[in-house]
Amino acid sequence: MNETNLPERPGNAAALGLEAEKLAARLPPLLIEAERLSSIVGLGVHGRRKAGTGETFWQFRRYAQGDGTNTIDWRQSAKSQHLFVREREWEAVEAVWFWCDMSEGMHFASDRAIPTKFDRASLLALALASLLIRGGERIALLGSGRLPAGGRVAVNHMAHTLAESAPNNQTLPPDTAVGKNAQLVWLSDFLSPLADIEHKVRNIAGAGLAGHLVHIIDPAEQDFPYSGRTRFEWSPARLSELLGRAESAREEYCRRFQAQADSVSAFARRLGWTYLAHRTDHRPETALVALYATLGGVPANNGGARVAVT
Repeated sequence: MNETNLPERPGNAAALGLEAEKLAARLPPLLIEAERLSSIVGLGVHGRRKAGTGETFWQFRRYAQGDGTNTIDWRQSAKSQHLFVREREWEAVEAVWFWCDMSEGMHFASDRAIPTKFDRASLLALALASLLIRGGERIALLGSGRLPAGGRVAVNHMAHTLAESAPNNQTLPPDTAVGKNAQLVWLSDFLSPLADIEHKVRNIAGAGLAGHLVHIIDPAEQDFPYSGRTRFEWSPARLSELLGRAESAREEYCRRFQAQADSVSAFARRLGWTYLAHRTDHRPETALVALYATLGGVPANNGGARVAVT
């Protein structure tokens, strides 16, 4: 073998540090932050455990009518006056798809001290994907052209795709065949027309997917803190509106904003999906724990669940 083809081995601390910097530069800062977040949350939550077929012991529970006698653990039952069943952990690997709204509006932040809605959505998606990968799940970004996969490579690819994405006008997930019995995590500000959102949700649910809507909210969008003479501009559509007394519109604006959120939550719940609202000025750890918990055991036909703003 020709030794000139081998990479140079760092011979001192400075060279090693330079090599480490080159390696770190290949990873988007967003992924590094997501890994940190998932590590913090991962220490305080349990795995996605469900009862089902498998070889790994999960827990004992009281015998119930309908349980087979072959499921009774006689040794555990002998310690008590009751019969106990030995449950095994559910071990089926699921595919979890992610969709992050990349539209112009998601790149808005009302204050430099808080992230844009897209940055927070990307952070939560990557941190959740990292947690799921640790649990043996397969993940993929909807519209990326890649099938669900496990391992760090899948998370790295997802991170690069999100980091390199440019704002666009696509607010709704694409029509992509993803197979049945999978789950979709849809992160958006859900400011598109309600009819369009509901139509898309119904189509996805009809394809057999369980869904989780994560409503990303900038605090100014919910609180409308503006007063006095204020001009509001929407550059993608070249819209502009000047209000002489912005505070006079606060009550009506807040009512309509909340009505939009309530409507999204309501039809998601009717279809058995979950809904989580998260403000970008709040800590992401709380939202990640809540979201991870919903993926851990909310079946598609349980009537849905609504999670308050975190």
